[in-house]
Amino acid sequence: MFITPEELYKKRRQFLKLGVGAMLSSSLINSKLLALEFSSDKNAQKLSITDEELATNYVNFYEFSTNKKKAVEYAKNFDVKNWEISLSGEIEKPLKLTMEDILKFPLEERIYRFRCVETWSMVVPWIGFELRYLIEKAKPTSKAKYVKFTTLFDKEKFPDQNALFPTIKYPYTEALRMDEAMHPLTILAVGMYKKPLLGQNGAPLRLVVPWKYGFKSIKSIVKIEFVENEPKTTWQEYAPNEYGFYANVNPNVSHPRWSQANERALGEFFTKPTLMFNGYEKEVASLYANMDLKKNF
Repeated sequence: MFITPEELYKKRRQFLKLGVGAMLSSSLINSKLLALEFSSDKNAQKLSITDEELATNYVNFYEFSTNKKKAVEYAKNFDVKNWEISLSGEIEKPLKLTMEDILKFPLEERIYRFRCVETWSMVVPWIGFELRYLIEKAKPTSKAKYVKFTTLFDKEKFPDQNALFPTIKYPYTEALRMDEAMHPLTILAVGMYKKPLLGQNGAPLRLVVPWKYGFKSIKSIVKIEFVENEPKTTWQEYAPNEYGFYANVNPNVSHPRWSQANERALGEFFTKPTLMFNGYEKEVASLYANMDLKKNF
């Protein structure tokens, strides 16, 4: 029987972790995500997880298309080769991270409710890490009061960005107050359903803030900035009377064109009442103590 030499075995293990050298970066991320261990969510709340096929095919990603089916189709060949995330602003010094750097953070599964402003909802088992770990690595100064995120701007990869009349102003931006960003529930996700993120779900890196409407959970992040003043976000600029900075899930505050009191989970026929802060009131309500949540919507 042939016994593999120890040195060769170690090299093989390293090779498996890094992925096949000539493969695209997306395949490299797949192999690393599958090779690395992540702690599983025990689902203590016994949430009913949405069917994977539904969660990965019913999406809003306007950069690809405003049509949900077309967005999925256009995202099939989304290439994340040589992906980098820049960190700048009120931090000790600017940083650039590759996805290999990102995957060194402690990954864990988080089963979260997800509520879209369009009144549909789902429950997703994300894989990611707490955003606060990255913030700690960036070492923000005392002037950093907000964290701003920006999606990739690439007209060759995103059809709507290349349109004669784009649907919204690009690149897409979102932001959180520093205490929201540092909250343990706020994660940066690299996967879902125990697999790497697909293009239509925000590959290779997206934000997930479970107590806010889905548009706050920005996809395909390339830039993270630490700023002193509250930044204007994409939807806030587009329709400030409809989309506020906070976008907390609040069944008592209707959208100007529809009620937010109820939601329909993907795959279900009947609606159900929407929970305050999407069911995370106990964990996050203190962030908004003494705030008028109708004014700060």
